[in-house]
Amino acid sequence: MTRKQRRGVLIGTCLMVLSVAVGLVLYAMRDSIVFFYTPSDVAEMDVPPGQRFRLGGLVETGSVVRDEGTTVRFAVTDNAKRLPVMYTGVLPDLFREGQGVVAEGLLESNGVFRADTVLAKHDENYMSPELAAKLREQGHWKDGAKANEASDKGGAVY
Repeated sequence: MTRKQRRGVLIGTCLMVLSVAVGLVLYAMRDSIVFFYTPSDVAEMDVPPGQRFRLGGLVETGSVVRDEGTTVRFAVTDNAKRLPVMYTGVLPDLFREGQGVVAEGLLESNGVFRADTVLAKHDENYMSPELAAKLREQGHWKDGAKANEASDKGGAVY
């Protein structure tokens, strides 16, 4: 075998090993990838029952119902559609009606989203970028209002 042939075999073997490694990594990650949807996205895309995803939006005012134990039912809305959510566990301290929330779980066949994790926003200005863009499109959220208010008073805008 000539030197050129050995180099070609070595390069080919390295490429094959690299391809197998990348394939194994992608296969292992497929279960850990979780998509983010709003209630409108869930309705439009016909998300199949049993698929894990993150649901983001606002907790609908008047929708929070506490069942026995630590089970809580509420609805998440993006001001266009709403999706009922059921969660068993301790809710974050910042969880309130009208506030932003991200819930991770799966959609059941009856149309209820069963959450196993609920995250509340950390301050009054936080909202996921996807949801903020969706609300801006619909004209429900004007993020420049607070910035203009602060700059008119001579305050810093962060």
